[in-house]
Amino acid sequence: MKMRAAVLEDFGKPLELHELELADPREGEVLVRLEACGVCHTDLYTASGADPSGYAPAVLGHEGAGIVERVGPGVTSLAEGDRVVTLFCAHCGECIHCRDGRTNLCLAIRDEQNKGHLPDGSTRLSRDGEEIRHFMGCSTFAEYTVMSEFSLAEVSPEASPEASCLFACGLSTGLGAAMYTADVRPGSTCVVFGAGMVGLGAVAGCRLQGAERIVCVDLSADRLELARGQGATDAIEGGEGAVEAILEMTDGFGADYTFEATGNVGVMAQAVEAARMGWGLCTIAGVAGKGETLDVIPRWLITGRRIAGSSFGGVKGRAQVPALVDRYLEGDIDVEPFISHTLTLDEVNRGFELMEAQDGIRSVIRYS
Repeated sequence: MKMRAAVLEDFGKPLELHELELADPREGEVLVRLEACGVCHTDLYTASGADPSGYAPAVLGHEGAGIVERVGPGVTSLAEGDRVVTLFCAHCGECIHCRDGRTNLCLAIRDEQNKGHLPDGSTRLSRDGEEIRHFMGCSTFAEYTVMSEFSLAEVSPEASPEASCLFACGLSTGLGAAMYTADVRPGSTCVVFGAGMVGLGAVAGCRLQGAERIVCVDLSADRLELARGQGATDAIEGGEGAVEAILEMTDGFGADYTFEATGNVGVMAQAVEAARMGWGLCTIAGVAGKGETLDVIPRWLITGRRIAGSSFGGVKGRAQVPALVDRYLEGDIDVEPFISHTLTLDEVNRGFELMEAQDGIRSVIRYS
């Protein structure tokens, strides 16, 4: 079938809108008609050329929601008409990682996905016979996409596409960092560094876990106000004095849980230092730049602080994303404040511009 998509032709240049050929789904694959897609920093990171694993030409986009149009042979978990959320972090449910509660990093299709392929090692996207690669197994900057069954979570049709798509990456990453990776205990003190999509999700996750005190740290007063709306009890302006302010607020001990959601390695070090001596856990959810390293003073670790990395918040996609969407529908998660701009596919590069200008939290592309 023919469809329109935003193609990354060259790194560092705007995406280009083209008509592409999308082949039918094969064994274990699903054709999805996209309804909405968030414009995520990871898409910009790859488009800029900063991502060492990036490739072109490719159709970017991974934070999507849509409707199943057709299923390929062997697909059992989805049917035509289902509303789905795309999963850049696949979940086969059968590999050794999927069967282990300690991780959400599925092994089933990871190698081919990293090459821009679907699980069988090929692509469904092409232009005049030229292969166009998929992005993170999703390629949602397009009217339609073909994906592995393992990369789609069925969610309630009552959830709007604009809200649902945020659970495909940023919002679930923040929520999961608090709820699954850190498993925040009720009555605890938490500090979240960064009030973007992931950080605000972490604030909400800490609240849902029953944290007594939730401190958010950011340079933007507007974003700190959004954090209060998600459950933050305190707000601190970011910068060199942030750690000292946190220690003062916690009688010199530090926080039971800290979360880093900026991707800035200097802030990561602050998040480690601000964790409580004895049992403080620092969860790193931000993605640092190419070649950057985290400088951690060993004394911080020797005195009991721990560091955990968190990819997609530790969320096992097909099992746990639907439950998170249900909590949104039940009123536990306020999604609407996150949607700052609604764009068309033709305006995808405008989404990148708004992100670089830090204008709002999330731009969402609406396809109909």
